[in-house]
Amino acid sequence: MSESSIRPAIITKVIPDSIAAEIGFEPGDAIVSINQQKPRDLIDYQFLCSDELLELEVIDTRGKTHQLEIEKDYDEDLGLEFESALFDGLIQCNNRCPFCFIDQKPPGMRDTLYLKDDDYRLSFLYGSYLTLTNLSQKEWNRIEQMRLSPLYVSVHATEAEIRTRLLKNPRASQILDQLKWFEEKRLQIHAQVVVCPGINDGKHLETTLLDLAKFGRGDIPAVASVAVVPVGLTRFRPEEDELIPVTAEKAREVIQQVQALQPKFRKTLGSNFAWLADEWFLIAGEEVPLDSDYEDYPQIGNGVGSIRQFLDEFEAIATELLPTKVSPPRQFTWVVGNAVEKAFQPIVDRLNSVEGLQIEMVALCSNFWGQTMSVTGVLTGQDLLTGLQNKKLGDAILLPDVMLKHGETKFLDNMTVEDLAVQLKTPILPVSGIDGLILGCINGTSELAEMSK
Repeated sequence: MSESSIRPAIITKVIPDSIAAEIGFEPGDAIVSINQQKPRDLIDYQFLCSDELLELEVIDTRGKTHQLEIEKDYDEDLGLEFESALFDGLIQCNNRCPFCFIDQKPPGMRDTLYLKDDDYRLSFLYGSYLTLTNLSQKEWNRIEQMRLSPLYVSVHATEAEIRTRLLKNPRASQILDQLKWFEEKRLQIHAQVVVCPGINDGKHLETTLLDLAKFGRGDIPAVASVAVVPVGLTRFRPEEDELIPVTAEKAREVIQQVQALQPKFRKTLGSNFAWLADEWFLIAGEEVPLDSDYEDYPQIGNGVGSIRQFLDEFEAIATELLPTKVSPPRQFTWVVGNAVEKAFQPIVDRLNSVEGLQIEMVALCSNFWGQTMSVTGVLTGQDLLTGLQNKKLGDAILLPDVMLKHGETKFLDNMTVEDLAVQLKTPILPVSGIDGLILGCINGTSELAEMSK
């Protein structure tokens, strides 16, 4: 991208007691350049700010330009947060994958939900997956020079014909050569394989995993781990996409196939190397593996081991925080996706062992997306309205905030928590993680009293 496309980095937060706070930075100020260089993104910003002497060009909230000199310790942070990690715009996807969740959304949702991210910088910073099909030589050079590793790569298949068929992009065929590049440069990736029955499963899945394992050797393996994920489909997907949903029988087949390869990987690579996403076990109706099977949870961001981690962390936190009795007695409805109903039943049992506390778990599928089995994060306001109306909901609804837009009280279908509470005639308490769930159970009545003031 040209330097003219780089926008000033707009500041959204100044950390108290930081260098930036002492200087007088304010939200809304914008950084134009650092040491005469315009940062393209957060990566450039962090690299340029590592120096001890900084010359900054800054535009304040009134539009006035300032030249600042800052002396600080090497690698000392300025204490600024920005509107976006990218100052020159998002590198978007140039593939046409039939299983792309962006193309399986209805019209009329938030604009940001239709952006097809295939940006290596977000992969490095936040662990989002990219395909490597849209990188110019300049970007490859930058990845090498700045040692942007590990990246997270959607491989799906290593056979050129199969991967091209899946991504609908002839550049997709270069994946093995690209993996060799990572190996030569001593850089790493974490890979994912989205299994589409009838296309890249069976012998093709085995070929992919064995090919990836060839890059899993050495002190800096080019492929550090692989997540095997079932394709997710909605009722909004194109009719001609040739995809079929994963059945319980197919899930059991894939579980058996991957678990049969893991002993070989442990012997040759010292690791399970390839892991199954939790959804396989949920679809198959099987128990998720034990904590020890996930080693250091290298693919936790891809839903590999998140349920086991949640269950184990719940037990540890509950032991510390959960009382034996609550007063006054209270009754709550806890809403989750029906995919986790069986897995989360022990949590409900543990909460209901507290005297005076009654938790009813309501597990819903998403009619909005046309799914018979849904994870919690995809449930919409309309799904909850349909699934909860005319039910006895107790004192309040405990709502996992993974259903909501970050920092807001809005569902994916733009319904708000406030609107839903009015229609259900029941207070709703958004809860975050395990601590939020337990504290909601303990302090829920006092929170409701505070809300009613």
